[in-house]
Amino acid sequence: MKFLHTSDWHIGKTLKGRNRLEEQARVLREITEIAVSNDVDAVLIAGDIYENAVPTAEAQKLVVRTLLHLARQSIEVVLIAGNHDHGATFEAYKPLMGVAGIHVYGQARPAAKGGVHSFRAKSTNECVNIAVLPFLSQRYAVRAAEIIANTPSQNVGTYDQLVRDVLDNLTGAFTPDAVNIVMAHLTCTGGAFGGGERAAQSIMEYHVPAAIFPVEAHYVALGHLHRRQQIPAASPVHYSGSPYAIDFGEQDNTHAVCLVEASPGTPAKITDIPVTAGRRLRTVEGTVAQLTADPAGYGEDYLRLVVTQPAYAGMRDDLYEALPNALQIRIHLDHANTGATAGISTDQPTKTPAQLFTDYCHSVGVSDDRVVALFNQLHDDLTRSTTRS
Repeated sequence: MKFLHTSDWHIGKTLKGRNRLEEQARVLREITEIAVSNDVDAVLIAGDIYENAVPTAEAQKLVVRTLLHLARQSIEVVLIAGNHDHGATFEAYKPLMGVAGIHVYGQARPAAKGGVHSFRAKSTNECVNIAVLPFLSQRYAVRAAEIIANTPSQNVGTYDQLVRDVLDNLTGAFTPDAVNIVMAHLTCTGGAFGGGERAAQSIMEYHVPAAIFPVEAHYVALGHLHRRQQIPAASPVHYSGSPYAIDFGEQDNTHAVCLVEASPGTPAKITDIPVTAGRRLRTVEGTVAQLTADPAGYGEDYLRLVVTQPAYAGMRDDLYEALPNALQIRIHLDHANTGATAGISTDQPTKTPAQLFTDYCHSVGVSDDRVVALFNQLHDDLTRSTTRS
């Protein structure tokens, strides 16, 4: 039987104010064509379907139309909420989506209460079990562990143990006569970041070792990290990565979906299928004359410009007029100065809020893991509430 694994669509994502919905529609259309042409039994979408918890009507329309088109091809469609999605809303639409043959999971639940999605593959009539684990924040991981594994939170000290408790319950429903799959949205220890992830919900306590996935799993379909990669483990653990570049930090990533072929008695075979419909993101460097010498040579690529000369009045307007696909202008540090560079960022690496807070703690002589943990929790809460407002 065949599965198509994809994740991190981030539909509704804009880039420096530029609407990308038309581009995202092309990407989803290509993914749909890949699924249909390969006659897959199921499409597994491992979270972050939307860019934020309150997607626009246009973003929702695009996603719903895509899911309905897949379901009408007799493809089993299974998706889980990621940290950018609003799990409770997914749950509210779950009964309606289920009528259309689209199986939505917004919150973790025990295996006995629907935490494992089972069906028979249309191609072989063999059983498939998918343990579904939407994104769990630290706070909700405690609650999920209590509900699913009946584990008192005070007896569990780490996030990975909480996730392990949940997975133990879910994968306990695996059967030897079926293809058994884990589908989750989380960070695996040692995984490479793609560049556009939400750092506060990916680092510190928000990672788990790949060893938590059981050897009985034919395949582990992960979302959250935007880089296509396999994590070394006893079972095949894969991130499909985002199917297009979410931000300039992902401009060199390879974008693909994973075609997974498996049967109950044999290991899974994984084939990467490139997704090429997304627009390329490029960082180009040079003087104003060099950058604007051949505008047509950039094609439709979105550009981040690094200017290697001192700024002058009107330079920003000159560049944007000559290069309408330029989304950001930076002045190289060797040429940065005051005054003329107003409104143009300097070319220096940015730090995450967690890194900035750690630097501050060092500067004032504070070294306490509890303080850092509290900051991460507060930043997580603020980030989630901001995306919902």
